[in-house]
Amino acid sequence: MGKYVVRRFLQMIPVILGTTFIIYAMVFALPGDPSAGKCGDRACPPAVVKQIREEYNLDDPLPVAYVKYLGKLATGDLGENTYGVPVMKDLAQRYQITGKLALMAIAIEAVIGIAAGVLAAIKKGSFLDSLVLVSTLVVISIPVFVLGVLAQYYLGVKWGLFPVTVTSKNPSIYQLAMPALVLASLSMAYVTRLTRTNLAENLRADYVRTAKAKGLTQRRAIGLHALRNSMIPVITFMGFDFGALLGGAIVTERIFNIQGIGGYIFQSINHRDGFAVVGAVTALVIVYLIVNLIVDLLYGVLDPRISHD
Repeated sequence: MGKYVVRRFLQMIPVILGTTFIIYAMVFALPGDPSAGKCGDRACPPAVVKQIREEYNLDDPLPVAYVKYLGKLATGDLGENTYGVPVMKDLAQRYQITGKLALMAIAIEAVIGIAAGVLAAIKKGSFLDSLVLVSTLVVISIPVFVLGVLAQYYLGVKWGLFPVTVTSKNPSIYQLAMPALVLASLSMAYVTRLTRTNLAENLRADYVRTAKAKGLTQRRAIGLHALRNSMIPVITFMGFDFGALLGGAIVTERIFNIQGIGGYIFQSINHRDGFAVVGAVTALVIVYLIVNLIVDLLYGVLDPRISHD
């Protein structure tokens, strides 16, 4: 196991180098002057432009500028954004908010999605099964911004259960509950359908019938054998989804006025804030790789036949 983890961490290095180089090249290859937004609406004086271009190595060839950026990145320096704030400081605050939101969304989709999928698989062909399939199909068909507006009106304005928008820079779990539910809705529907499909197939497998023939109750046969084997594709999807929630929650964060990483990336792209974009995407890539490693390790927990040697 230890060798496998070390090998995976070593494999992350070329992935991080490749992705950061592609993002760096794409961001700084865009037309326009990256120093244009440094002085607000007015154009910067020539002396300031020269200083900015020297500071960010904008006059160097792309490979040279990228190597210099990697040197700073190795020391934890991601540069400064348009407003002179260190990108690392911005990311630390923003990722804390988005990370809390993503974890809440993952917890909601795991608990509700898996529970609904298990019930639908056990009662396959019944009214409950049909109800789960139809309701998940409806949720999948509705865009997330529509769900967000509906949740704001009914849960926030009409019934007063949750705040309509998030006004705090350090929101509580209660303030993030409704955005997390909206963010988790689409993935929750997919988790439900994945769990139902895989569990229903495993319930017809020979090893489940053998377990019941040996005297195991249906609950133990399902929980101890069938459900564990059915969780592998579900865990795979949720691992991918966690990374997607961290980087792709732009719509939800804008609807509920959440100062998270999604809005930060969107704002940085609009302002041609290259170092903010590259730093945010680099952090996102690292999170993706670590989550994928955790998912791979969970495979061995769910199915001992899977070896990491």
